[in-house]
Amino acid sequence: MEASVTYPGSDMPGALWSLDRGRSPIIGTAIHNGHQVWPHLAATMALGDEGRRREEDPFTAETIRDVPNRLVVHRSRFEVDLNRAPEEAVYMRPEQSWGLTVWREVPAGGMLAALLREHADYYALLRHVLSEMAAEHGRFVLLDMHSYNHRRAGPEAPPTPQEAAPDVNIGTFSMDRDRWAHVLDPFIDCLREQRVRGRPLDVRENVAFEGRGEQTRFVHRHFPQTGCAIAVELKKIFMDEWTGAPDPAAVAELRAAVRASLPVLEAALGALP
Repeated sequence: MEASVTYPGSDMPGALWSLDRGRSPIIGTAIHNGHQVWPHLAATMALGDEGRRREEDPFTAETIRDVPNRLVVHRSRFEVDLNRAPEEAVYMRPEQSWGLTVWREVPAGGMLAALLREHADYYALLRHVLSEMAAEHGRFVLLDMHSYNHRRAGPEAPPTPQEAAPDVNIGTFSMDRDRWAHVLDPFIDCLREQRVRGRPLDVRENVAFEGRGEQTRFVHRHFPQTGCAIAVELKKIFMDEWTGAPDPAAVAELRAAVRASLPVLEAALGALP
């Protein structure tokens, strides 16, 4: 496996998202992977590249490269956040965006309508793809890949204590936990057997985050009997969250960890009653 990565999305300035389809009941999404912003919107932003990158989820698309079905978003969450409900998807106020002032001129009128159309178009596509997968396989698992910062006090300050910041946080808030335990528990066990940076992954459920995002809610609302959406938050142990520089070996190891889970998930889906 190649142990080199570049910052995502730099070669797709006009792309919304990319879809790869395979013959599998597993789909991986990286909806905060992107960094692109339309030029006319960038001109009205108060937040620069570095500020945006710090809260985006770069390299999450790399971790799902071995998942047969993949949906990767190339737009920045600071343009429109696809993991928020439509009324919250454009960050109008600092309290919606980690205290950051995103805009000098908040989008309104036609600009805002266009961003909300992007949001609606994404979920229309997602529903179509998942409907196809449910029809083909009966059930499916969606791995909703994200990442999170753990050095918020500054690059030289101590990181968030490990007990409050697992390497992998599994969010299950909107899931029928009992129904999908046969899938979720083997998935977590498999990830705990994987090693990154020389040690087993610390994988825990609903510690740093609970999986309250719009995408998992959408899946469980529209596919309550057939869709298991797992919010997977990777602590940024695979990069420097302040400079944006990746650790290529750690990215490759996380990709391998996700790859190792695929046969486990497929077997677990088949074992469900």
